[in-house]
Amino acid sequence: MNVVTGAAGFIGSHLVDRLLQAGEAVRVVEHPAASVEHLPLKNVELVRADIRDATAMRDATRGCQRVYHLAADPNLWRRDRGEFDAINHVGALNVMRAALDGGASRVLYVSTESILTSDVPGSNHPSIESARFHEADMIGPYCLSKFRAERAAFQLAEAGSPVIVCSPTLPIGPGDRNQTPPTRLAVAFCRGKIPAYLDCSVNLIDARDVADGLVRAMDRGRPGVRYMLGAHNTRLAHWLGVLAGIVGRPAPRYSIPYPLALAVGWCSERWADAVSHRIPMATVTGVRLTRRTMHFDHSATLKELGWPNMVVDTWYGVFAPAGTPPEVVAKINAEINQLLLLPDVREALAKQGLTAIGGKPDRLAQLLSREVQRWRQVVASAHIQAD
Repeated sequence: MNVVTGAAGFIGSHLVDRLLQAGEAVRVVEHPAASVEHLPLKNVELVRADIRDATAMRDATRGCQRVYHLAADPNLWRRDRGEFDAINHVGALNVMRAALDGGASRVLYVSTESILTSDVPGSNHPSIESARFHEADMIGPYCLSKFRAERAAFQLAEAGSPVIVCSPTLPIGPGDRNQTPPTRLAVAFCRGKIPAYLDCSVNLIDARDVADGLVRAMDRGRPGVRYMLGAHNTRLAHWLGVLAGIVGRPAPRYSIPYPLALAVGWCSERWADAVSHRIPMATVTGVRLTRRTMHFDHSATLKELGWPNMVVDTWYGVFAPAGTPPEVVAKINAEINQLLLLPDVREALAKQGLTAIGGKPDRLAQLLSREVQRWRQVVASAHIQAD
């Protein structure tokens, strides 16, 4: 029997489908107030329980061999900030301890990429599976609560318990009924409600691929090891440009300065706290995370667990001969970036399925360096050759 907490959520619902397709028995553990009508209730056992209730978790996980703990609050704002720790940290502890005390052979804790960000603003080194951080590195109560839960998972593993950790990056795709932050942003943009943006690095992955990765980690993963479930390192500007091409809207041209975005986030939270009581579009934690490197290297996970149906994007750049004077490179780069802003150029590229994003020479150099280092060992060890 497999237990899935948070099964009604975005990733959780895809995980339930994945397990059922494999012929597995599934027990769904969901909050008493959670909507579950979209789940295949005829094919699963449903238990209503609050993960903050340790006794209820012992009953919910009793007799189960494998426990996937996904239940959490994924938002970056709550009126009661203390609830982040109660749900994401203490709740996770309740589930993991109950499962282990009940004799579960494997427990998988689902963490988050937002706690694996560099504490050096502007750093361009992608985080890797073996990276370790500290409470002082965490931004906001959400990140702190998830960090504490992950730390507890590693401590249990170090003590000999069969606990595995998976860190998905930003999930996108169908089935996000409650709209996690990336979906909320995408929907708002497609509806024309975001004329400008705060550019940042992001890593996106299809939620269905996350579900597949969780099953693979449960089957093959080693206790005490973090498995990074990610796919596409890109920029928010690029992603919004892709969405613009899909829905037929103009790509955003204006980037919001960080200080202004931070002020908007602060004001939005104060308004939500006192008046609307609804999740604001901009949050202080979300804005502050844009200053961190949100690119991730999942090559070790790819090598150990395998990754079917991997999507490869093609891109094009302009290269100058080695030894070209820097001032010449800068001038060419500036001219190309200006050309890429022209509506006729963008339209011509869009007809070919291309998105013009521009950039700086040093960013392209860093990208090439990272990608070469990232894939060199994988290609060599797998004896991959291109015909």
